Amino acid sequence: QVLLEESGGGSVQAGGSLRLSCVASGPSFSSVYRAWFRQLSGTERLGVATISTRNGITYYDDRVKGRFTISQDNAKNTVYLQMNSVKPEDTGMYYCAAGDYYWPRDYWGQGTQVTVSS
Repeated sequence: QVLLEESGGGSVQAGGSLRLSCVASGPSFSSVYRAWFRQLSGTERLGVATISTRNGITYYDDRVKGRFTISQDNAKNTVYLQMNSVKPEDTGMYYCAAGDYYWPRDYWGQGTQVTVSS
């Protein structure tokens, strides 16, 4: 069973930075895509950033483009989300995901809360 575990969430003031991490474990973990999603209570999870584990190509939601960076360390089965110049609207529960599609939804972590205050 594939397990994803996020860390790095917390509270930060607008304009600050946070770095989220997601470690994957389990037998033969080989998902093609890893991604970060954000969810507010009562709403659907929306993709923030995704990365191909094969070639490192990335894609960002327009709302975070230029501020967030997704990266990976395949040797550690870890994906990161560097969040810079954060805004109050970046607040939410951030979930790590993995799978074989561009915005993967096969496997999920438990989530890590990010709260940005103005």
